[in-house]
Amino acid sequence: MPPSTALLTDRYELTMLAAALADGTVGRRCVFETFARRLPAGRRYGVVAGIGRLIDALADFTFGDAELSQLESFLDPATIDYLASYRFEGDVDGYPEGELFFPGSPVLTITGTFGNAVLLETLVLSILNHDCAIASAAARMACAAGDRPLIEMGTRRTHEASAIAAARAAYLAGFSATSNLEAGRRYGIPTAGTAAHAFTLLHDSEQAAFASQVAALGVGTTLLVDTYDITRGIETAVKAAGPELGAVRIDSGDLAVLTREARRQLDGLGATATKIVLSGDLDEYAIAALRADPVDVYGVGTALVTGSGAPTAGMVYKLVQVDGRPVEKRSADKVSHGGRKSVIRRAKASGTVTEEIIFRGTEQDAHAAAGPHDRVVPVSLVRGGRPQPDLADLTGSREHLRHALTTLPWEGLTLSEGEPAIPSTQLTEPPEATGRDG
Repeated sequence: MPPSTALLTDRYELTMLAAALADGTVGRRCVFETFARRLPAGRRYGVVAGIGRLIDALADFTFGDAELSQLESFLDPATIDYLASYRFEGDVDGYPEGELFFPGSPVLTITGTFGNAVLLETLVLSILNHDCAIASAAARMACAAGDRPLIEMGTRRTHEASAIAAARAAYLAGFSATSNLEAGRRYGIPTAGTAAHAFTLLHDSEQAAFASQVAALGVGTTLLVDTYDITRGIETAVKAAGPELGAVRIDSGDLAVLTREARRQLDGLGATATKIVLSGDLDEYAIAALRADPVDVYGVGTALVTGSGAPTAGMVYKLVQVDGRPVEKRSADKVSHGGRKSVIRRAKASGTVTEEIIFRGTEQDAHAAAGPHDRVVPVSLVRGGRPQPDLADLTGSREHLRHALTTLPWEGLTLSEGEPAIPSTQLTEPPEATGRDG
């Protein structure tokens, strides 16, 4: 039986529940909304990731004897009894995994009783804030790399559980493989990796290390050539494997200069098909700077698993409707817009998106107001506590993002500072239907 996810939460979720049980408000029908008020500085878009992980976690959000025993010291018996039979029985609508989001986008909408829905705040935010941050950074790296593969190798730079989630988010966003074997087992992501500097240092010479690796893994392996002198390392690598050597990896130094020199040397040695793999503190800016150089594969670690400077997506979980009545927070810096919402993403006939319209209304209102090239963004994820049967898998979500990025205006894909790729407009009622061809 999978471990419970119910204690992956904050204490105040449960004390609010206890108070609501005591005063009789626990059963009021509520709508909670998850959104980011703004994008990280310099970002033009965000990427939705973690929806699949969240839906899996919801199924295991139950309180068994072990969990309840942890809560008895501060919760009354009535609350303990409520939790003993707790199952999420509400509805979840939201942006599908691989979708783009912008400031104010209602990425997730949870409908249910207050008691049923309030407990999910921390679980929702911990998954989405992490995974969306990683996927958003990874998508920028993938755009910078173009058609060159990227390998996720950041496991040693983050928490062991976060590393698995980061590998999943990176793969969704366009990375080709991960070094993390648990991510490979759990999510079917291709894995990659050969040897570190320690393997070279173990042997009495670089030649002996390379000969051993080739004997074990074949000539198609990747040899790490910068333990000592890179020029000599490349020469030794080709001697060990022959001109059919799969790849060399460079992990330090002036990567642009070293890559050009390595390509000339490999070609001169007849290893014209040998690839060059670069790693070593790469981020989207470094990858973009290497675009004109003969790099074949990038390996990215620290920058990826830390969101490349934005380790959280800034998502919040706010109550926006109670018993059909819009409610909202009005403090100056933390505004939330009341009411259940839907979203239309306007687009030209070419498919280029021009605006995201967020309005108080239903999915039916959205479809009625959408033009011939527009799209209603939210989809049904969970109904009555049960996941919808037609949700996209990780491969489908990866393809969804690939297509979504092609719909952005070209300037929205740049790494330069600027406004979000498209504006977000908040309305208090559904927009008028449009038949424009744009």
